[in-house]
Amino acid sequence: MKFTAAPLALLATSVATTSAWSTTALRVNHRTIPAATILHGYSTATSGESATESFRLSFAEGDSTISPWHDIPLKGKSDGTYNAVIEIPKMTKAKMEVATKEPNNPIAQDVKKGKLRDYHGPIFWNYGCLPQTWENPNEEHPELKCFGDDDPIDVVEIGSKAIPMGSVTEVKPLGVLAMIDDGELDWKVIAVATDDDLAKEYNDINDVPDAIKDGIREWFRWYKTPDDKPLNGFGFDEKWLDAKSAGEVIEETHEAWKKLRSGEIEAGKLWTGKN
Repeated sequence: MKFTAAPLALLATSVATTSAWSTTALRVNHRTIPAATILHGYSTATSGESATESFRLSFAEGDSTISPWHDIPLKGKSDGTYNAVIEIPKMTKAKMEVATKEPNNPIAQDVKKGKLRDYHGPIFWNYGCLPQTWENPNEEHPELKCFGDDDPIDVVEIGSKAIPMGSVTEVKPLGVLAMIDDGELDWKVIAVATDDDLAKEYNDINDVPDAIKDGIREWFRWYKTPDDKPLNGFGFDEKWLDAKSAGEVIEETHEAWKKLRSGEIEAGKLWTGKN
């Protein structure tokens, strides 16, 4: 019997429906994507055909095309906050991600074995990455004994509203979970947008209701099993580490990104703007 993501709806406590956010738009998996919009000072534009491998959401600042991975700063405007690039709005299924191997790193839908990748059920939180971070696949974690997954660090934003794809959102980290996916270390930072009402209530991992923390962990444990993949595991006895630990992990991955960008670490197929 295959497990599907649908039962995980019982674990989510902060689910909101997604509404359209532009009148000039493309449709991608029933989500509305604007042809062009300006979010937090950065403009985004779409190209290609929706729900195909050609679809891209690119970023610009002024008249210059930029990389959401390399050119958007990591740090937010306030102490202890960071910028999150939202790839997947809550309650959507298309597995969108910053294309780390393409010039200027636009957001595209992940492709596996020639097929566009979708989750088997909606994700209940806004999901994205922190710019100017990198989980080094060449460095073994001293305690977990596994290597990084070669991507920017992931962030799960648990605020009350769906955030549009391509948004650059200032978030406050609350904790971090060490997910181990196919032997690779894939940190998940739990955070809340600083402009969300919940940001007044949540300052550290113990402020977050257990139902939310458990729901996120179980969603990521099970979400690949409909494709006959094994359950994902978690380090540190499956515990969420606190906000201080999250900040340390973010800074470690930022230092790894600096070495990648400078050329101190070989980029391989990754596009860094320097290769």
